[in-house]
Amino acid sequence: MSDEARAGVLKALQAALAAEHAAVYGYGVVGGRVGAQRLAEARAAYDAHRSGRDALAREVRDLGGEPVAASAAYALPFAVSDAATAVRLAAELEDRVADVYSDLVRASSGTRRGSAAGALREAAVRAVRWRGESVAFPGLAERSAPLGQAGGSASPTASATP
Repeated sequence: MSDEARAGVLKALQAALAAEHAAVYGYGVVGGRVGAQRLAEARAAYDAHRSGRDALAREVRDLGGEPVAASAAYALPFAVSDAATAVRLAAELEDRVADVYSDLVRASSGTRRGSAAGALREAAVRAVRWRGESVAFPGLAERSAPLGQAGGSASPTASATP
């Protein structure tokens, strides 16, 4: 792998790691407000993001990088005061994670690309479960309006914040 390609992969890995840190934080908020009927789903997503975070940190180290650290706190995109807003936050978290994994898919090849595509798919599936509807192109913010709607975007204002 050329130095330029390695730098691109490392940058995409770091962005995915930052998004996983933010998702772990965000699911702490979701779990506190989501309600008993969806708490197990929130816990499973929290565990999936912790696992993804740990795997990405290992990959960054394997490429000779220093994994980006988690922030002490993250600005939420909106107030989360009840179960409905917690569900909305969970869908937003998954959209943001899918966005950065799509960048990692583009930057990678081989097994890393396959793993990134799998993580993108898992985030997209979780987003559908939370939102109750799908988007046309998960992970492509410029095309990810919910099906049946035009012009919407699931893009984050900042990749690392939920």
